[in-house]
Amino acid sequence: MTILVVGGTGRTGRRIVAELQRREMPVRVLVRDEALAHQVLPPGVAVQVADVTRPETLAPALAEGDRLVVATGANPAKDGLFGPLRIDFEGTRNLLAAAQTARIQHMVLVSSLCVSRLLHPLNLFGLVLYWKRRGERLLEASGIPYTIVRPGGLKEEGGGRPILQNADTLFEGSIPRTLVARLCVDAILEPRAHNRILEAIADPNLPDDLPFAELLP
Repeated sequence: MTILVVGGTGRTGRRIVAELQRREMPVRVLVRDEALAHQVLPPGVAVQVADVTRPETLAPALAEGDRLVVATGANPAKDGLFGPLRIDFEGTRNLLAAAQTARIQHMVLVSSLCVSRLLHPLNLFGLVLYWKRRGERLLEASGIPYTIVRPGGLKEEGGGRPILQNADTLFEGSIPRTLVARLCVDAILEPRAHNRILEAIADPNLPDDLPFAELLP
């Protein structure tokens, strides 16, 4: 098993890479900016240049693995008003086309809480939640086994017990990025998490003492 991580230089993606390394699982990181990757990722991590907005770069990159974790996300400040359309929707579509050709066996997509709520303040920024939900739907219809993880507000630090619920159940709450990373890796390994949408927040007042299988709704 080799896990490919797209968006691995982002704040959540870096933690996914670190979690895979901690578990000694083979990982390869697909990045737009190779220089940035060498700055922010641990030494020795396999890196390959690929861009979800450039489909021709994806097929050779995805041929190098059999599991895929996607932690991309548009940054309106950097990617402009159409960033969510280009990255969260069209980028996901490009990835799926390449993943079908490469026979990827399972794909984990990091999305967001509240993607089904059109009248949400975050949609003021390029309809970011709307396009994330459209990307989710493409994955659901692709025929590729999947897990969609919808985290609440992302925190840089902290702990607590992850709280998992089914789609369109949680509408507020937060979760540390390290816990999101762990959930993504757990989802690869747990068949009961396949072909499901899992919404995730954390309760900082509860101990982090339950195995992933017991967290599943």
